[in-house]
Amino acid sequence: MTLQPDSSSTPLPPGRIAGIDFGTVRIGVAITDKRGSIASPLVNYTRRGLEGDAHYFRRLTADEQIVRYVVGLPVHSHGAESQKSREARKFGDWLQSTTGVPVEYFDERFTSREAGQLLADAQVPAKRRKEKLDMLAAQILLQGWLESSRTGEAPGSLDE
Repeated sequence: MTLQPDSSSTPLPPGRIAGIDFGTVRIGVAITDKRGSIASPLVNYTRRGLEGDAHYFRRLTADEQIVRYVVGLPVHSHGAESQKSREARKFGDWLQSTTGVPVEYFDERFTSREAGQLLADAQVPAKRRKEKLDMLAAQILLQGWLESSRTGEAPGSLDE
């Protein structure tokens, strides 16, 4: 695993960037505003099989004018990739081929923990936390990616 150059400097057509908190059952999705300056949680998508997932992400891409996806990689605390990282990369490859939109990967090591803590601090009831956790984690990873791309560095961008 190596840090990759920040490819966000590559000119993109107008549109939004979507962050993905990958899961085998649920996928958290966050999205930027049209200027690409701030991330907001969008939805927790419950997986529906390859055909259902393909339909959902193609429609999301078109409806929201998505020009780039940022998929979170759950790496170990020491930085090595895990089995879940490999699954997230496989999903990202599938997402790119399915939607035709470029995919980048970003270190999501602590996003779920941070999202859980934010929800607990806000005194969100436990049942509602589960409903919000994945899309909030996606927002945190997407905002981190945005901040790293603004500085011209990509400290959390990961390449194979």
